[in-house]
Amino acid sequence: MRAFRQAAAALVIGAITPVALAAPAFAQTCACAPGGGYLIQADEPPPPLPEYDQPPLPAPGYYWTPGYWAWNNYDYYWVPGAWVEPPQPGLLWTPGYWAFVGGVYAFTPGYWAPHVGYYGGIDYGFGYDGAGYFGGRWENGQYFYNSAANNIGAAHIANVYNQALVNNRAVNRVSFNGGAGGVAARPTNEQMLAAKEPHIPATRLQADQARGSSMRGEQFLSTNQGKPAIAATERPGEFKGKGVVPARAAGKAAQAPPAPAPGGNAEPEPKEKPRAVEKPVEPEVAPSAPRVEGKPPAGERPVKPEAAPNAPRIEEKPRAVEKPAKPEVAPSAPRIEQRPPAVERPIRQQLAPVQPQPGFPQQQRPSAVERPVQPGPPNGMQRFERPPGAQPRPPQPERKPEEKECGRPGLPPCPR
Repeated sequence: MRAFRQAAAALVIGAITPVALAAPAFAQTCACAPGGGYLIQADEPPPPLPEYDQPPLPAPGYYWTPGYWAWNNYDYYWVPGAWVEPPQPGLLWTPGYWAFVGGVYAFTPGYWAPHVGYYGGIDYGFGYDGAGYFGGRWENGQYFYNSAANNIGAAHIANVYNQALVNNRAVNRVSFNGGAGGVAARPTNEQMLAAKEPHIPATRLQADQARGSSMRGEQFLSTNQGKPAIAATERPGEFKGKGVVPARAAGKAAQAPPAPAPGGNAEPEPKEKPRAVEKPVEPEVAPSAPRVEGKPPAGERPVKPEAAPNAPRIEEKPRAVEKPAKPEVAPSAPRIEQRPPAVERPIRQQLAPVQPQPGFPQQQRPSAVERPVQPGPPNGMQRFERPPGAQPRPPQPERKPEEKECGRPGLPPCPR
């Protein structure tokens, strides 16, 4: 079924090719058909250009046309590059190119003109670096080949020069312009002037090269995976023989450059990854160095001392609470005991003895030995008993009313 679709698409392309060849010059510059719209459109981007070698130049007068990816409304297929005779002297080939326009990928066919115009900035190689052509030039009606860009081979070519190709850009195998991952190139003033020159479409042999490629299953992307079996030929339409060159490898698109930073053209600096937290390395203790007891340094676990196999196990007892030590007294010094101070008792005032007065009986004070025998009267007074053997107190003479007391404290002295 897939082969039938490819064959049907090839018939459609064969029917459309004469229309494309007969299209005016305007169709080559604006990538649109005479009735409006693009000639070939695809919903997916073309694959990168494959890597291949250029076959040798078959004879003088042939001009190199690079290969490209074509679309048959079902799959991409590779149209090999080939050496082609130009339709008339003095013309150069501008390759066709894919461009992302209006949400689709549109193909602009190549053409012949006095100058090489704009071809999307695609680097096809062999003199087509994306901005013109440096593989040869016309001088006085004769074409001169640049041996630095072409494989001259064994052909006897007199018009040869060597001009080194200077390419400051990285090799990019991208096969389309614009869009995501496409080449960001715009036409220059010279290329815009070249687009206004009279154009001649592809020759009949070039059309046969594209038609024959669409009918070969090994040229389709779904089969070759971007590495076609026929990447280039010496002459158009020759798909067998010594002049067939297979692709060396499938193309790899270069990574798109990073977007410029806001407000400038400088590339954004890459974000640094957080550094891993380094674990502290435990210091190695020399075997001969004595281990100092104490707190282990930071980051080092304390190592328990290993006891000898025959040594008894010593259980650690909790430390006793230390009592405060008493100050020691010198042995020769006498021990002085501190006594509490004696309570001073009040000294009783000794009263002068009472001298007997004439006419008054002498009063005797009770002896200290006397003790109270009976409770006193309710007013708190006490009564003393006379001790045994004590003499009775002599009666005191009665004091006359006119006699006054004297000789006592606070009284006048008695008269002598």
